[in-house]
Amino acid sequence: MKKRQLISSSVILAVALVAHADDNPLAFPVTPPSIDAASWVLMDATTGQVLTEGNADQRRNPASLTKLMTGYVVDRAIDAKRITRDDMVTVGKDAWAAGNPVFKGSSLMFLKPGEKVSVRDLSRGVIIDSGNDACVALADYVAGSQAAFVEQMNQYVTKLGLTNTHFETVHGLDAPGQYTTAGDLAKLSRAIISGEPDFYQMYSEKSLSWNGITQQNRNGLLWDKTLRVDGLKTGHTESAGFNIIASSVDGQRRLIAVIMGGKSSKGREEQARKLLIWGQNNFDTVQLFHAGKEIGHETVWYGSPHQVSVGSDKDVYLSLPRDEVKKIKAKYVIDRKNLEAPLKEHEQVGAIQLVDGDKQLATYPLVALQPVNEAGVFTRIQDYLKLKL
Repeated sequence: MKKRQLISSSVILAVALVAHADDNPLAFPVTPPSIDAASWVLMDATTGQVLTEGNADQRRNPASLTKLMTGYVVDRAIDAKRITRDDMVTVGKDAWAAGNPVFKGSSLMFLKPGEKVSVRDLSRGVIIDSGNDACVALADYVAGSQAAFVEQMNQYVTKLGLTNTHFETVHGLDAPGQYTTAGDLAKLSRAIISGEPDFYQMYSEKSLSWNGITQQNRNGLLWDKTLRVDGLKTGHTESAGFNIIASSVDGQRRLIAVIMGGKSSKGREEQARKLLIWGQNNFDTVQLFHAGKEIGHETVWYGSPHQVSVGSDKDVYLSLPRDEVKKIKAKYVIDRKNLEAPLKEHEQVGAIQLVDGDKQLATYPLVALQPVNEAGVFTRIQDYLKLKL
């Protein structure tokens, strides 16, 4: 196998601009903060890397964090053009709090049966007011019933790879068999953030007035000007404790903090703030490779042309501790003795390796950036003789 040393990562790294997942788990000697909650996760939204976690796979009651999936399903229905944001929904009796004892004492948008409300406003009622009635109205409109909507929620659980999540309700009120984890909620939040920008913008709205009632968003971190938090959601029931998912933007970087089983509404905010500040102070998200950009070139025997550019076929990002960035170097390895034509565009020919001294941190596919066709007979004979000699 052939090895090629690339230039230091401190030279090739650039600001992260586009979200791409990295499946390489990395561990760095950075001491995380002590978090007072049952479970938690801090994720880099660009790379999908978990920077620190505690009991991330512990199944817990999601409470109103369920509404993240409710909103996600509605957004996918809009993407699929099955509904639009401007569709007017007639509120049914099952979405009327006064006629539904299940909703007693819970979060509501305060809808009235028979009134017509747009999908956009109902979505705002779900996100800002955490309205259980708004969840029911949307579920009935999108899927025909709450039960059918829950089926769609669980279908997206599978599509998103949320292996420790199952929903039984559209709103998150306690129900047997309903559970999720901090790790799965971080993944779901990342999917929401990378969805439609105008839909995600609703998560940053601080208040909503409906039927003469004004309610404040329960995510108090939206008012924290130092963190630039623009979402996502809070939740609380007696069995779930106090939950919050907060996402903040620092320059071009975005972090997602999930707290489950916090001790109080203020306590969950403090724990999320602690995670976000720690992530901002200790990590940088950097672009390692640009899709289609040459990082080297190799001879291709029996080929026309005789050389091919090699690199990554996708943008590659990594979240790294600031003290580690300058230490990281990259090299690529060709996985065969000789490259021989024909080669297809994006055909994998080796691996790009990130190393810190003798420690290999991550690997990515190395691909041919152009196709190489087989050369004519005369060139092939020449190459054959050169290889034999």
